[in-house]
Amino acid sequence: MQILSIYFLIFLAIVAAVNYVLPQKIRPYWLLIANMAFYASYKIAGLLVIIAGIIISYTAGRLIQRSPDNKKTILAGTILALVGSLCYFKYTVLLGATIRNIQELVRGSSDFRLESILIPLGISYFLLQMIGYVVDVYKGEVDANCSIVNYALFVSFFPTVVSGPIERAGNMIPQYENLPGFDEDNIRKGILQIIWGFFLKMIVADRLGVIVSTVNADPAAYKGTVVFIAVLMYALQIYTDFGGYSSIAIGSARVLGIKVMDNFNSPFLSTSVAELWRRWHISLSTWFRDYVYIPLGGNRKGTARKYLNLLITFFVSGLWHGAAWTYAVWGLINGIFQVIGMILMPARNKIVEVLHIDREAFSHRLLKTVFTFLLFSFAVIFFGKDTFAQAVLIIKNMWQFTPWVLTDGSLYTLGLDRPAFNLMLLGLMLMVIADIAKYRGVSIPEVISRQSLWIRWCIYIGALVLITVCGVWGHGYDATSFIYVQF
Repeated sequence: MQILSIYFLIFLAIVAAVNYVLPQKIRPYWLLIANMAFYASYKIAGLLVIIAGIIISYTAGRLIQRSPDNKKTILAGTILALVGSLCYFKYTVLLGATIRNIQELVRGSSDFRLESILIPLGISYFLLQMIGYVVDVYKGEVDANCSIVNYALFVSFFPTVVSGPIERAGNMIPQYENLPGFDEDNIRKGILQIIWGFFLKMIVADRLGVIVSTVNADPAAYKGTVVFIAVLMYALQIYTDFGGYSSIAIGSARVLGIKVMDNFNSPFLSTSVAELWRRWHISLSTWFRDYVYIPLGGNRKGTARKYLNLLITFFVSGLWHGAAWTYAVWGLINGIFQVIGMILMPARNKIVEVLHIDREAFSHRLLKTVFTFLLFSFAVIFFGKDTFAQAVLIIKNMWQFTPWVLTDGSLYTLGLDRPAFNLMLLGLMLMVIADIAKYRGVSIPEVISRQSLWIRWCIYIGALVLITVCGVWGHGYDATSFIYVQF
């Protein structure tokens, strides 16, 4: 059951309706059944993996809390088992390809082969939640004396199990222990967020994807500004695609009365790469900060060690995204950008002081915002590429300055006709307006919710008509094409 489908919306409506009419004590069991049914609709074999992980991590948490003398051993063994499972399912093929490439480089040939393994959907997400739970129990931040039903709900919650947000047990389990009743405000805000997610995905991301795919399909055939624009559009596509998914997931949870953490906070309005990563995929960034960067020593062991810890964290984060070394390089580049920014900070501060630059001036902030977006877009060139040669070819071809493509109609030959292209631009403008409002602390859903009934329904109906006509029946629609679902 794809989350971007009418079947998911029907499923969500049925689950919510039944949930609110059931007695409080029965609701967790109903939601757990819904979770398992949703996950089983993809692959039954994957369901067995998530159930096994739930049993292992829940049992480990109880043992850690009951046996403090042995908790280090239990923690280490559990993390080894969970990380080992992730590596087996996700990185076996990468390991085989790497070994084969090394043998071919050394001997000129290789007979080493590893069979492909079916990767359980969402394994990168629910295993991180399990690891976080066990570590939090070890540190005494979470009580392991919760019911296994509520813990299983935390791990398998159907709006987030496929692609996050990656939640924390301390936030979610207490909500499952006291599931709220029907609340019109929750329903209204949840539906608005779902609509916004569908808009970002189907109106904006899918159209951006058409142009990006056209250029990436034959990168040697395109040069200059067209390639440069496609690189920028790829960064925007990833944001609107995953931001759209996150909005649907968060809104779906809200319909059920569950509050899930926000995953994006206007990242492309950031004035530095470090700030961007505090606003981008927040649930993952904070997870790697708390469970990788800080345990490595964080910034507590000197400057050089801080830089090393940062690079290791981003390298691992990149590899988490996909079983290819191009993902690891993408992560490493983002880490390098941050390290360079820290190293140059004293010099930058001195220049600002000498030239009397107002850091809060609009022009200065705009310059830093644009530069940050360009750095992020450059790193994204490696994201999702099968080989380094593809990324290098794009980098090589993007520097030729051909500004006439902006006016000679070349952009309309990349898979979108003029109306579809203009609709994409309109969608991007609305996204920017929404992000600016959010950056300034203005919640557009709150603003809409305060309007009169007829204005609200005009907005609802207008949005649904736009998404249906220009999304489902528009160019590039593919219900299975969420970028981050593959991770």
